Amino acid sequence: MNTNYTKVFGGNKIEAQRIELALKDNNIEPILKDETASARLAGFGSPLPELIEIYVHKDEENKALSIIAQHNN
Repeated sequence: MNTNYTKVFGGNKIEAQRIELALKDNNIEPILKDETASARLAGFGSPLPELIEIYVHKDEENKALSIIAQHNN
């Protein structure tokens, strides 16, 4: 599967929301993948509760990783 998006974060919901806001403040529109919500809606349980993944367009990957690193310090 070929995609133009790359994963830049995986972690808990609270941290993901903080990073999502920081990316949006810097004009990066992230895509969030919530395995827990997807599994719940499909009628299944999730082996990793509250795991959120954040993806950004490959062109914005370096900028996004820099923003995430700043927020983790």
